[in-house]
Amino acid sequence: MTSPTSAARRVERIPAVRVLARVGNAAIGILHILIGAIALAVAFGAGGSGDADQSGALQALVDVPGGLFVVWAVIVGLIALALWQILQTVVAHKAGTRVVEISKGVVYAVLAVTAISIASGGGSNSSATEKSASSKLLAIPGGVFLLAAIGLAIVGVGIGFLVNGITHKFERGLRLPPNALAGITTTLGRVGYISKGVALGIVGGLVVYAAITVDPSKAGGLDGALKSLTQLPFGVFLLILIAIGLIAYGLFWCVRAVAIRL
Repeated sequence: MTSPTSAARRVERIPAVRVLARVGNAAIGILHILIGAIALAVAFGAGGSGDADQSGALQALVDVPGGLFVVWAVIVGLIALALWQILQTVVAHKAGTRVVEISKGVVYAVLAVTAISIASGGGSNSSATEKSASSKLLAIPGGVFLLAAIGLAIVGVGIGFLVNGITHKFERGLRLPPNALAGITTTLGRVGYISKGVALGIVGGLVVYAAITVDPSKAGGLDGALKSLTQLPFGVFLLILIAIGLIAYGLFWCVRAVAIRL
């Protein structure tokens, strides 16, 4: 009888599955490049009503000619990437690795659902959703502590990104061939990981602040975090650096889609 691990390894080796996984990597990259571009527009006072987060990036794609086709391609890529992570979960040997891989799969699946909603004309405002969820948490007994714990968890993830970028730990699993693309990929990754870590740290800090002040309007997600920087001394300069870093992180995913050995 074939074991689940053996079956997963066979599926993993199918060329079409590997191509779809690469498309998924590129999809993550496109989203981050768009988020970075929106953040730059916010920094220079031209952000308009666009949200500097995943839903804002997807909506920005829908609003341009031919963009809907790109969004559906992103959806296919995200679904493929979520399924790829399931395969990686099955073939992983360590319990910790399985948890990380399945967590990534859940994130990609949620992004795919968000993208499908936007592509279907349903729209999505992640900032409003996060504020609504924060309000509901604060309304229940002990909700303040739970919201604070969520904020601290986000800060922890941000610290993880920072550590990955500073120590180059993310490079261990890249499986890059020794060519020119390897150096470009790792450089973009270092800048991108550090920038995303800073952005997530700000998001988590705002969530914790919302819990402390019992004010859900402070928990605005990535969009709220980036836009709040414009209100701080030198905040616009920091926002520009983070925006460039997010674009670098997106380019990292796009380049790795081509460069890595799956």
